[in-house]
Amino acid sequence: MNSKHRVVLGLSGGVDSSVAAWLLKRQGHEVVGVFMKNWEDDDGDAYCPSREDLVDAAAVADVIGIDIEAVNFARQYRERVFVHFLREYESGRTPNPDVLCNSEIKFNAFLDHALALGAERIATGHYAQASAAGDQVELVQAVDGTKDQTYFLHRLDQRQLAPTLFPVGHLRKSEVRSIAREQGLPTYAKRDSTGICFIGERPFRAFLARYLPRVSGPIETPEGRVVGEHQGLAYYTLGQRQGLGIGGRRGADAAAWFVAGKDASRNALIVVQGHHDPRLYTRSVEVGAMHWISGRAPPAASRLAAKTRYRMPSAPCRLDLIDEGRWRASFETAQWAPTPGQYLVVYEGERCLGGGVIEAGAPCPPARHAGVALAAGW
Repeated sequence: MNSKHRVVLGLSGGVDSSVAAWLLKRQGHEVVGVFMKNWEDDDGDAYCPSREDLVDAAAVADVIGIDIEAVNFARQYRERVFVHFLREYESGRTPNPDVLCNSEIKFNAFLDHALALGAERIATGHYAQASAAGDQVELVQAVDGTKDQTYFLHRLDQRQLAPTLFPVGHLRKSEVRSIAREQGLPTYAKRDSTGICFIGERPFRAFLARYLPRVSGPIETPEGRVVGEHQGLAYYTLGQRQGLGIGGRRGADAAAWFVAGKDASRNALIVVQGHHDPRLYTRSVEVGAMHWISGRAPPAASRLAAKTRYRMPSAPCRLDLIDEGRWRASFETAQWAPTPGQYLVVYEGERCLGGGVIEAGAPCPPARHAGVALAAGW
């Protein structure tokens, strides 16, 4: 990029956006940092470090020599992201609010604010790349595959991608930290944030219980044998191992338990033993609310690749159109615990094409318990 621009950058107080700001300033752009405050219910809470992050962002701006502004998007976040998050958990699904946070806040509310500030470009510290291809802008995976964040950006559209710069997308994380250290950026050794942005590292079940009621019920095997008691179906997700409270078995019964499904009609949580239980695997999933970054869907029955979880590698699959906005992804190899409410994200090589919300899947073996939806969906 040879021309110089007025670039408004999301400056979060982390090392990635800090280095993004430094790179843009070094390239000669007029850079303005914006610190986004997206959650305010827990100001002063040990699990909500927004004040500390703002101090770090301001310190970075001072070192680099750029202006910074703090903007409160908490209302938009609650209306566009958090309400959806609670509604999905209440219905027994497992949402991914970070995807909506990107499409609705970081590349929507923030984009509008940046344009009002006279921005010609916006930028973030995401590990991704944007590449021009004719009249389109493509979303491309980052050089550092272990940090690639295109999964979380798959709902962006052309309006959002066209002005966006990803300054660290061509770097590895180790290189980003080295640059931060060499340039004296105070965030060079700051630990990466983990977990859902508004929950942080607090106990998830305790946080959710502030908003959703606890309705306990039986934990059962697919055959109907009761092996424990759950605290509420909303607090569990397919494939979950930790926090089930089932233990004390030995010998052949010592294998770990995993959540395989939910029977909402009886308020029962269905579990199986062993990570390789076939009832945790699915060969195809149905997906709704499909979004294509280009605005154009690939041809029906396309052979592409897709992820059903962020940390899983993309797997070869075939996409078939079911009806308007709904597709079926059929995988060559069975996928482990695709979860309703999570996202299936579609790739062609290194290009992220888009994705949709997982609704249901087809189990590998027949379900053994009438009325219970196992890994097939709920």
